[in-house]
Amino acid sequence: MSMNLKENFNNVNEYFSPKIIDEVNDQYIKVAKIKGQDLPWHNHENEDELFYIVEGELLMEIENQQSFAMKKGDLFVVKKGINHRVSAIDECLIMLIEPKTTEHTGKVKSDITKSIEEQKY
Repeated sequence: MSMNLKENFNNVNEYFSPKIIDEVNDQYIKVAKIKGQDLPWHNHENEDELFYIVEGELLMEIENQQSFAMKKGDLFVVKKGINHRVSAIDECLIMLIEPKTTEHTGKVKSDITKSIEEQKY
């Protein structure tokens, strides 16, 4: 059965709180709303993380590199072990694809860090 990606954002009530909408092989497909600058610098030691912008504009920051804006339709893969963080001035809707072992904010724990259980609908 197919699903409408944008309709899944209706169930996301907090910023920086990804929700798992499906899975493919050993990967979770997640949606999240981003607004503000609350996400800490972090990395995922063993996992790549795919970002796809569904609506809005996202600022992608990669440690020791120039930050860049991602717009609707843009896709970027943060490779494992790379320190990164994201933010948005206005609400931005993103889809993430990442291995099931990926911790929300890597080994960095903050007030916004969500467990896998908290990411399930």
